[in-house]
Amino acid sequence: MPNITPNICRHTYCSNMAKSGMNPKTLQYLMGHSDIGVTLNTYTHLGLEDATDELKRMEELENARKELEKNKEEKHVSQKMFRAI
Repeated sequence: MPNITPNICRHTYCSNMAKSGMNPKTLQYLMGHSDIGVTLNTYTHLGLEDATDELKRMEELENARKELEKNKEEKHVSQKMFRAI
């Protein structure tokens, strides 16, 4: 069984909160660090998989933005197009 210390739990918590998108300054405050560099460079552990996931998320956001722009450009149905009988 691995030796899990409270410090390992702090590293895991910090990494998980960063991965979830928590504001870095909020995370710094919660971790009790006076310097954001300690929070981001020492306690936050991200890897290639995290970078890949972030790029996919950015691509999805761009596709959603393009879809919204496309929908704005489409002509909307006007009541003037219909005649009451």
